[in-house]
Amino acid sequence: MTETGGGAPEGAEKAAKFAALAEQIRGMAPFKTPGTPPPVELPEPAAPSDEADQQEETPGETPEAVEPAPAPAVPRPAAPARARAAAPAPVDADALRAAAEVLTAGGAPAELAAPAVAALGGEAAERLREDPWAVLGLPGVRPDHADGFARGLLGAEARPEDPRRAQALLLWLLAQASVRGDSALDATEVAAELGRQRVPDPVEAITAALEDGQVLSFQEELTGPEGRTPAGEDEEEVPTRNLLALETLAMAEDALAEKLLQLMAVYLPGEDEESGASPADWEAAAEAAPSSSAKALIRAVSDAALVLHSGGEAARAEPAALLTAATGLGLRVCAAAWTDQGRDSFAALTGPDTPVVTLAELLSGAAGPGRSADGTLALDVLVVLDAPLLDVELAATVLESLADGTRLVLSGDPGQLWSPGPGRVFADLLAAKACPAVASRTPDFGPIGELVSGIGIGELQPVEAPDKEVVILTAKDGGEAVHRAIQLLTDSIPRALGIPAEEVVLLTPGHGGPAGTRALNAAAKARLNPGPGRFGGFDPGDRVVDSPAPGVVRPARVLDGDATGLHLEYADGSRRTVPPAEAGRLRHGWALTVHQALGRRWPGAVVVLPEDAGPALTRQWVYTAFGRGERHLSVVHAAGPALAQAVAERPAQPRTTRLRAVLAENAVAAD
Repeated sequence: MTETGGGAPEGAEKAAKFAALAEQIRGMAPFKTPGTPPPVELPEPAAPSDEADQQEETPGETPEAVEPAPAPAVPRPAAPARARAAAPAPVDADALRAAAEVLTAGGAPAELAAPAVAALGGEAAERLREDPWAVLGLPGVRPDHADGFARGLLGAEARPEDPRRAQALLLWLLAQASVRGDSALDATEVAAELGRQRVPDPVEAITAALEDGQVLSFQEELTGPEGRTPAGEDEEEVPTRNLLALETLAMAEDALAEKLLQLMAVYLPGEDEESGASPADWEAAAEAAPSSSAKALIRAVSDAALVLHSGGEAARAEPAALLTAATGLGLRVCAAAWTDQGRDSFAALTGPDTPVVTLAELLSGAAGPGRSADGTLALDVLVVLDAPLLDVELAATVLESLADGTRLVLSGDPGQLWSPGPGRVFADLLAAKACPAVASRTPDFGPIGELVSGIGIGELQPVEAPDKEVVILTAKDGGEAVHRAIQLLTDSIPRALGIPAEEVVLLTPGHGGPAGTRALNAAAKARLNPGPGRFGGFDPGDRVVDSPAPGVVRPARVLDGDATGLHLEYADGSRRTVPPAEAGRLRHGWALTVHQALGRRWPGAVVVLPEDAGPALTRQWVYTAFGRGERHLSVVHAAGPALAQAVAERPAQPRTTRLRAVLAENAVAAD
């Protein structure tokens, strides 16, 4: 993949590249760039609405980013480890006051002052006066809000053709794409959307952003699944497309590819320097493994620095066997899971001699092997579980923490939802075939495992469930779906199966709508823990989820509350007080979206599919949702044929990423 903008070219060469890119976009974009447009009035600020609540969940969303529509203050959702390790910056009271004055002068709420100072720095007020459309980078702000704010500050000088508006819209479009999981966007799609936003010359706006360096452009060859030109293409010239990416994401994806190739290049199979383990020792360890898939994994790791391992929940026994074998060979090992629950369940498979931590704990240094003198992890073998949840920046951080010669195993279920942040690292690596990959032959047993396995290959078939492991109920609409789900949670499942209500989770596609998390949580609270919500809408005994950063979700229970904040007890037994200023990161937790449930399972799960769920459903979503129950799964189904259609016809929501192409290009260059 060739970079075409934002880099080092100077003078005529740089101008020629920009001109070529502009010409290609103009020729391919599904709109005609207009000439000088007639005067168009910018709209008044639009009132916040519940539009976002009616839509499906966004992978990296937080409670603050749901009302009204999500617009991240930074280009990407923060990674768990970095989010937990970072200390809050001190607040400048004068900067907050000045920002609040500017915001209110433009008709925006003063509550945006703190996000403005966090995003724009201590000079937020000055920057907003100089560029009112910079407000578009703040949480919950949409283009119509930003246009109204600009009109409030600039009056008649606020025009659609203002280059500051075009730049802000371009960055906002790419930031919104990153929230959806894209690490890049096709330049023609970006140009078309800028045109729909009444930017007179989208190509000029893109070119200006490339020259400024905030956005980078890359040319990517369009190839088929096996890396060949698509069938029917006999031209000598391979077709290409131009991708645009925010600078931070582009650099992260390039750094990740570079680190992956470096890890594989410096590793030489043979005797381990640290432990002295020979190939014969590795082979003996493989022969002693408990299953054929575990044997294959151990052999693959003995010969390669990077190995991919794919399989379901039962297949986790295989990386556990690998770590046991590596420990026996004298190697320093560690496993990192996405959640505390994943950590504890995997630790039960490995025994006390194998360090098992969360990925956040590993990277922050809160637990795990510690660091060597050069700052890298003091490890010989690292297994990262739940690998499909790695986004490009978090994956790059993991790779940067490894010393040359470390073996890395990325293990996970490729059928589950991808990362909360941008990218699809695990899927791209599998598709690139750049390293050994071991596909487990260990199935997930029982009716739930059988159902989920069928979904994984696009088949939604009834399964035999003699002990009511799987129950499918129909509902005529969202209201009836909520009623049936609450009945299952509070009565049917505890009474018939002995699973208490606190061990059952309700799952649904989104937060809003007649059967979203809000409606389900309100109904569950009314039945299980009624109260006035005296502590910011919460009462002692409420189930909640704490989202300290996008993609990080921790179930908890409210113990009490006072002036210092809400006192919580988390699922792992730890306790923390969430101060009032951070209370917006809490939601009631009887019902979750499936993205909030990633990395966790419950003894019982009730999946609620309202009548409007169709657009949110994919095979990947259904596979993930139905797999959250360990002992029991109930499905309350009002979506009609949309469920079966999603399983059969829509594998996943598409994401545009660059990693696979970058790996291929670097591999060719190395050859």
